[in-house]
Amino acid sequence: MTVTIIRTGPSPGRDERGQPIPGPVEEIPVPGCVVTPRSQTPPVGGPEQQGRDTVIVGITVYAPPGTDIRTTDRVRVEGRRYEGVLFEVTGEPGDWGHSPFTGLSGPVQFAADRVTG
Repeated sequence: MTVTIIRTGPSPGRDERGQPIPGPVEEIPVPGCVVTPRSQTPPVGGPEQQGRDTVIVGITVYAPPGTDIRTTDRVRVEGRRYEGVLFEVTGEPGDWGHSPFTGLSGPVQFAADRVTG
């Protein structure tokens, strides 16, 4: 599955009030990703439970080794279930490093939540 990283480039300067001007938006396609729903179990008896056992709160993405993903990035998933949905990266990405058994590089894992509003 392809995940497109949406990243704001460096600011070209400041406006008349001294605020940074947003840089150009870059779109970086990353093929070969695995995307899974991320869920959480609400506390038993809490208002969120309401007859549900789990609630989908976002996605977890396993990207190819060496993928440059940042906490300030957004991503768009190209695939049936999430086609065109925009997500914000949440938390620090994790690099699985190298397997001690095979020496092969592992994926870069990150969580993302749906953009609302």
